[in-house]
Amino acid sequence: MRRQCPASDRETGGVRNTPTRISPLFLALLAVTVLGGVLATSDNRALIITGVVLLVLGGWATSLCLHEFGHAVAALRGGDREVREKGYLTLDPRRYTDPVLSLLLPILFVLIGGIPLPGGAVWINHGALRSKRDEANVSLAGPAMNLLLGIGLTASVATIEMPFGLAAGLSYLAFLQVIAFVLNILPVPGLDGYGAIEPWLSPKARHFGEQARPWAPLGIVLILFVIPGASYVFFNGADALFNAVGGNTRLYAYGNLYFRFWE
Repeated sequence: MRRQCPASDRETGGVRNTPTRISPLFLALLAVTVLGGVLATSDNRALIITGVVLLVLGGWATSLCLHEFGHAVAALRGGDREVREKGYLTLDPRRYTDPVLSLLLPILFVLIGGIPLPGGAVWINHGALRSKRDEANVSLAGPAMNLLLGIGLTASVATIEMPFGLAAGLSYLAFLQVIAFVLNILPVPGLDGYGAIEPWLSPKARHFGEQARPWAPLGIVLILFVIPGASYVFFNGADALFNAVGGNTRLYAYGNLYFRFWE
């Protein structure tokens, strides 16, 4: 997700002159993911389950950072130099708004088997962007990162011989990336799909979008859970895209079973 840049330092966190080296916290998340992958190669079921849980949770947290990093890089290329000062290029999840809403809540939803919610949001100075195309590219860069991650994970499973537990965990993580892409690309205020078309909307439509932005994403989640058939259509679309990018449905199903071992 990305947001309009507020005017004051207080609203942007007061971050200035932040280095662009990779955040140790991001590296720690990556280390958890790798550890999970190593454990998932075991022949012991308990270790496989532990490994898949760590792999998926660590991998999902890592992908949240990469999603926002994608927005930030696109904004930098489009003319917004402030993203560097705000620390968005460090991949530090603490820079992407509130740590609870940006990281912990999306992880919790994944853990309980819910829809992978969008994570944090980078504050973009749209006035610094050179064109409407740049604005659209900033919005699309986040979901594109999820899709690329999903394709990369499915490709690794398809081309590299690996233990079953690791393949299952990576397949489940890949499916989460695909779901995140499908959800974020919806043209709904507050989601990146809407941000991609917003620059070309009329002032009246954009005003309506601003009013709807705070609650529209939650409304989508409620619709998926409340309206009969809505979740079926959504997940069928995600399944179709997962298969289209080379995903293995059988491995994804086993990864889901390992990850949600308590059911």
